[in-house]
Amino acid sequence: MRADLAAGLLGALLVLPQGVAFATLAGLPPEYGLYSAIVPCIVAALFGSSRHVMSGPTNANSLALFAVLAPLAAAGSPGYIQLALAVTVLVGVMQWLVGTLRLGSLAHFISPSALFGFTSGAAVLIAVHALKDALGLPASEAHGAGAVLETLATHIGQVHVGALLVTLATLAAALLARKLDKRKPYMLLGLAAGTFAAWAFNALVQDGDGTPVPVLGAIAQPWPPFHIPSVDWRALPDLLSLAFALTIVALAQSISIAKAVASRSGQRIDANREFVGQGLSNIVGGFFSCYLSCGSLNRSIPNYEAGAKTPLASVFSALLLMLLVAVSAKLLAMIPHAAISGLLLLVAWTLLDIPRWRHLLRTQPGECAIAFATLAATIAIRMEVAILLGTVLSLMVYLHRTSRPAMRTMGFDSRGLDRRFVVLEQQRDALPECPQLKLLRMEGSVYFGAAAHVAQRLHDLRAAPGAPRHLLVMAKSMNFIDLAGAQVWDDELIARRAMGGDLYFHRPRPEVMDMWRRTGFLERLGEDHIFPDKATALHTIYAKLDKGICAGCKARIFWECQPESPQSGG
Repeated sequence: MRADLAAGLLGALLVLPQGVAFATLAGLPPEYGLYSAIVPCIVAALFGSSRHVMSGPTNANSLALFAVLAPLAAAGSPGYIQLALAVTVLVGVMQWLVGTLRLGSLAHFISPSALFGFTSGAAVLIAVHALKDALGLPASEAHGAGAVLETLATHIGQVHVGALLVTLATLAAALLARKLDKRKPYMLLGLAAGTFAAWAFNALVQDGDGTPVPVLGAIAQPWPPFHIPSVDWRALPDLLSLAFALTIVALAQSISIAKAVASRSGQRIDANREFVGQGLSNIVGGFFSCYLSCGSLNRSIPNYEAGAKTPLASVFSALLLMLLVAVSAKLLAMIPHAAISGLLLLVAWTLLDIPRWRHLLRTQPGECAIAFATLAATIAIRMEVAILLGTVLSLMVYLHRTSRPAMRTMGFDSRGLDRRFVVLEQQRDALPECPQLKLLRMEGSVYFGAAAHVAQRLHDLRAAPGAPRHLLVMAKSMNFIDLAGAQVWDDELIARRAMGGDLYFHRPRPEVMDMWRRTGFLERLGEDHIFPDKATALHTIYAKLDKGICAGCKARIFWECQPESPQSGG
C-alpha cells in the first residue's frame, strides 16, 4: 500500500500539467483534461489487465479528437464539448466490444513502423498547434498544419514578447530538471517556472501599456460532474465513423503501451481484457465529463519505476489528483497558455525520437519508408487514414516478402565421411549436382500469393538444358500450403512424370500433409514418395535412376554411386 501510494502521488503530480496541456490540445477547457485523468484512470485500473498502466488523456488521442471534431464545431464551444463526450462513449463501446468478442489479436496487425510514423506525425502536429500560444499569436481559422503555419507566418511580426519569454522559461526549467533527474516531475517544475515568469511579466506591464500574458483562469470544479452528452442522435452514423477512427488510434496506443510496460515488469498482458478495461473507462468517463483516454506512457513507465505493485496506484493517483486540484485551484488559474505550449513542444520533441529515425534508416530502410509515409499522411490527411495507410503498406511489404519464398539448390561439400549438406550457391568448392536428381530446399509457405513465383521457378528448373528429371524437395521449412499451393505441386508432379522423372518430398510438415490428403494429392503422389530422412530418400530414389546415365556420370556424389559403398545412407 505504501509503494502504491507513493507511486500514485507521483502519477498525480505528473498528470497535473499534462491534463491541462492535453485538454488544450484537444480543443477543450483545461478541467476536462483533469477529469479525464480521474474517472478513466480508476475504471481502467480495476477492469484492465496491466498492473502498472495508468490511463488518462494522451497527446495522440487529444490531437486525433481535435482533428476529427474541428470541422464539425468550433473548438471549446458547448457543441464541441458535447460531441467530444458523445464520441468518447461510442469509442468506449467499440473498445469494449473488441475485448468482449476477443478480437484483441487484431491490434497485432498494426505495424510498429506505422505506429512510429503516426506518433512522429502527431509530434509534428503537436508542435505546429502549440506554436500559436507559445508565440502569443492569433489562432488560425483552419486546423490543418499548413493553414496554421501560414497564419503564423503572416502574423510573425506580432509575436508577444511575454509569451515567448514564458515559453522559453518553461522549456529551460523542464529540460534542466529532466537532465538532473528524470525521475522528478520535470514537467511540473517547468510549468511552475513558466507560471512564475508570467506572473512577473504581468506584474511589470500591469501599470503600463503592454499586453499581459493570457492565463487559464478559474477551473469549474475539482471533481468530474455527471453529465449525459447532449447531441443530435440523428448524426449517429457520422459519429460512429469518427468513433471507429478514434478507436483504431486508441487501441493501437493501448496495446503498445501495455506491451512496453510489460516488457519491463515481466507481466503477461491479456489484450482482450485490456481492451475491456479501456472500453469501460471511456464509457463511464464519457458520462462524467471525460474525453477520450487510454494508457499513458508518460505516466505508466514512471508509475512502474516508482515501485507500484498493484492497480491501486492508479486509484490513489486519481484520488490524490482531485485533492491537489481542490487545494491548488487558485494557483492553477494562474497557469499561462504559453507555459502549456512550452510543455507541448517538449512532448513533441520527445515523441519525434530522432535517434530512432536514424537507427531505422540505417538498419531497415524499407520500414523507415513506411514510417515516413505514415508521418506524411498524418500531417497531410486525416490521422485515422494515416495509421490505416501505414498498416496496409506494412502488410503489402510483408506479402511481397512472403510471396517469393526461397528455393535453394542443395548438394554436398565433399566426398568424405564428414561431408556436409550445403546450399550450392553459397559454396564455391561444393561438389557438382547429380545430372538425374535435383535437390531443392523449400523455405517459406506456398500460398496463393507465392504460387505463381514457385510455379515459375519450378518450370525454369525443368526447362533448363540437361535438367534432372527427378526432384527431391526438402520440405520441413515449407510452413503451410493452401489450395493454390497444392495445385502447384500437383502440376509439378504431372510435369515431372511426363518427362520420365518423379517428385519426392523429405519431411513435409503435418499441416502440409493434411492439406495434401484433403485434396487427394498424397494419393496421386504415393506415400512411398514421402521420406523421413535424407539417407532413406537418396537410397530409395537412386534405385529408380537411369543406370545407363549413372555409368557415364563423373559426379558420383552419393554413397550409392561409389563402386564399393561404405554405407547405404546419403
